[in-house]
Amino acid sequence: MDDRPASEKPQDFLDGLFNHYKERLLKETNLDQLIRLPTYQKRKTIEKLITEMMEQEKVIITQMDKTRLLDMILDDSVGYGPLEPLLQDDEITEIMVNGPSEIYIEKKGRISQASVQFKNQDHIRHIIDRIVAPIGRRVDESSPLVDGRLEDGSRVNAAIPPIALHGPVLTIRKFKKDPYGMKDLLGFGSLSEKMARFLEAAVAGKMNLLISGGTGSGKTTLLNIVSAAIPVGERVITIEDMAELRLGRKNCVSLEARPANMEGTGEITIRHLVKNALRMRPDRIIVGEVRGGEALDMLQAMNTGHEGSLTTIHANSPKDAMSRLEAMILMSNASMTADVVRPFISAAIQLVVQTLRLPDGTRKIVSIAEAADEDGQLKLKELFRYRRTGTDKNGLGIGHFETTGYVPECHGKIAALGYDLGLDFYLPDREGEMSHAGA
Repeated sequence: MDDRPASEKPQDFLDGLFNHYKERLLKETNLDQLIRLPTYQKRKTIEKLITEMMEQEKVIITQMDKTRLLDMILDDSVGYGPLEPLLQDDEITEIMVNGPSEIYIEKKGRISQASVQFKNQDHIRHIIDRIVAPIGRRVDESSPLVDGRLEDGSRVNAAIPPIALHGPVLTIRKFKKDPYGMKDLLGFGSLSEKMARFLEAAVAGKMNLLISGGTGSGKTTLLNIVSAAIPVGERVITIEDMAELRLGRKNCVSLEARPANMEGTGEITIRHLVKNALRMRPDRIIVGEVRGGEALDMLQAMNTGHEGSLTTIHANSPKDAMSRLEAMILMSNASMTADVVRPFISAAIQLVVQTLRLPDGTRKIVSIAEAADEDGQLKLKELFRYRRTGTDKNGLGIGHFETTGYVPECHGKIAALGYDLGLDFYLPDREGEMSHAGA
């Protein structure tokens, strides 16, 4: 018989306690109710229950081992299992679960495999169910895809068989506790100082902005940052598929779309919310991302007195962004033709800002262009650009930002509202060669 103190026994003893008390919790408590409690209450409640059970059974371990045991039970019973340490790491921005032993993370812009793993596919499925239960969603063979979010706001997407061919998969885009500001982007080398000044003046000066970029290129982050330039006193309505924006300002209303319930009813789309926002006396409307018919409603709002509104679109270049916007509008309104839509777009959108995630994991604003209508054709005239010129010895890209010399037509409108940058501001120049060293 091993008569060493419990705290000196090997890890398998602690694992045995973990399995034992986890089983007791399952049998003697309502875990569904526990899961719905705020995080601090979950820990307090489980700590009390486990302490009482250990006293009943006269089990004595050190406080350090007790803390480890509680963490293990919390993570597995009411937390997110092996994902917990990844969720607690503030430097991790994305978690991708492809299988029990295939968990990848994005950290500082680079993707690598995590050291943690699930026991099996059922374990992954168990954690997915735990994530979606508190938000009233379900995932099963009849509804194998689900979007949701964690208590801290992190976005979650899950897919299970038969859609996911090799077992359940899970993707978590973490919610940053302290949002980035323009100073952070400058520190990362994501844009030049002149670009930052221009964007802040353009937003304050009521220019309508379309931020374009691919997945993970920083569109939403940039949208949140430039929104800080909206003058105090203006009423802002934000509309998102899943709330991510945190403007931190007064007189700001956040609206979030809602998927259909389990009976297939009750859906509220982005388009519904854009139309409703017009009845809420907004000065500006911010739509997290346009993907369909809401593009028409958003542009109508921009053209009818809600100047300085902002949105993003998934596209790989400014030209592609305008083409996609045109296609969305044409698909949502069969009576409109391209000849009508193009001047409609150019009247609504003054500036297109292109973001890009580079091969080394860094994110840049690679273009700021003014949209214009020339003889019925949409034209983009670039004010600023990023030019990549090579790679350094560490594999990081080298490049510089350029001011093209083009003076935008919107300069006068921005200046008239008190944000005059001066014509010399647009003279051609560039920032010196630099390695990508930021986020």
